[in-house]
Amino acid sequence: MQGAPTVDGSAGDRSAVGRLAATGAIFCWSAGNVIVAQVDMGGLAIAFWRLSLGGLLYGTVLHLTGRRITWAQVRLAFPVSVVFALELGVFFAALHHTSVANATVVGSLQTIVLLVVASRRFGERIGGWLIGVAVVAIGGVAVVMFGGGGDAGLHLRGDLLALGAMVLFSAYFVMVKNVRARIDTFTLQTLTMAVGALVLLPMAAIDAGQMVPVWPSGSQWAWLCLLLAVPGTGHFLMNWAHLHVSLSLAGLLTLAIPALSAGGAWLALDQGLAPVQVAGMVVVVASLMLVVRRDARLHAAAVSRAGRPRTESR
Repeated sequence: MQGAPTVDGSAGDRSAVGRLAATGAIFCWSAGNVIVAQVDMGGLAIAFWRLSLGGLLYGTVLHLTGRRITWAQVRLAFPVSVVFALELGVFFAALHHTSVANATVVGSLQTIVLLVVASRRFGERIGGWLIGVAVVAIGGVAVVMFGGGGDAGLHLRGDLLALGAMVLFSAYFVMVKNVRARIDTFTLQTLTMAVGALVLLPMAAIDAGQMVPVWPSGSQWAWLCLLLAVPGTGHFLMNWAHLHVSLSLAGLLTLAIPALSAGGAWLALDQGLAPVQVAGMVVVVASLMLVVRRDARLHAAAVSRAGRPRTESR
């Protein structure tokens, strides 16, 4: 793969830029969680209108630049789009039946799933050190979410839905990595949002109790545009990065989202943070900084040994 141009027109070693893009995606998704809290709108309606707006905007840009979507690209992106939309729907449904803390901690188990898949499907070397860091970071996530005295009780239906959402999001990550070498980022992003909006349409309508989802107000449109610009850009960055970083690294980085979101809510929404939660945040962020630095060192060592860079998993 190294040295050959990709469908995005890039060539050469993009590992460092890939790590930067994946990290940027995590910050965008974390900020998105804070923005969602400001929108006076149902979760499914937010997801539907954000994807609809994104599909329209990206599709218009694609058309104006003279590019066209082929049926081959639709076939590649369709399963990815359906799984992504279902994950959004199932996760928002889970939030109706369990606590945010439970849903977040269940979602963090995605990292373990992706480590297994990365090892078995993509041949990535997953040693005891990486597993240990993942366990420590997941523990830090649990401290952040429950350290403030949140509801930690068992809510079987909601927790099972959260588990289903975690599996779907894991599948989405793997499916994107599988197709990225055959479809460019912009086209994949366009199709994911457009098809995803169609999948969410009946779910959002049922949730609203009418034939179509509730039409957003002017201020709600402004928030939706901000959501498209921030977490939507996060998906673009991560979709691009999947071709240049390992699945295990991408999966581990998602553990930073709860910690960064909690910090963002403290800054922007004046939500309190207990000292134990701050300690949990430090553990999560420090653990993931070690992972990123280790990934960079391993890549540099591989380049030195082979005499040429590699872009895929180490």
